[in-house]
Amino acid sequence: MEEQATHDSKKDVDQNKALAIIGYIFPFLFFVPLITDAKNSHYAKFHANQQLNLLLAIIIVNIAGTIIPVLGWFLILPIGTIILIVLAIMGIVNAAKGETKPLPITGGFTLIR
Repeated sequence: MEEQATHDSKKDVDQNKALAIIGYIFPFLFFVPLITDAKNSHYAKFHANQQLNLLLAIIIVNIAGTIIPVLGWFLILPIGTIILIVLAIMGIVNAAKGETKPLPITGGFTLIR
C-alpha cells in the first residue's frame, strides 16, 4: 500500500492532514472528512476508513473486556486498550507523514470506498 502514497498529491495531503490526524485522536469523528470538502480526497477517505476500523476495534475490545468476567477485566481490556492506543499513535504518525499505510491488525478492512 505504500505505493499509493505517491498517488496522493502533496496539495491533497497538505489540505487534509489535520482531518486525518484528528480522527485518530477522536475515532468517533471518522466521518468528518466524508462530510466536508475532503470527501473527494483519496487520502482523507483512506484515513477515515482506518479510523472507522479503529473505532470498531475499540468497541469490540470494550464489549468483550466488559462482558467476559475476570479474563476480560484483567487481560482483554487492559492489553487491548494498550494495543489500540499504539495503533492510534501509528495512525497519527502515518497521517502526519502524508502516508497511506494500513494499520496492522485492523487496517486490512475497507469499509469506506
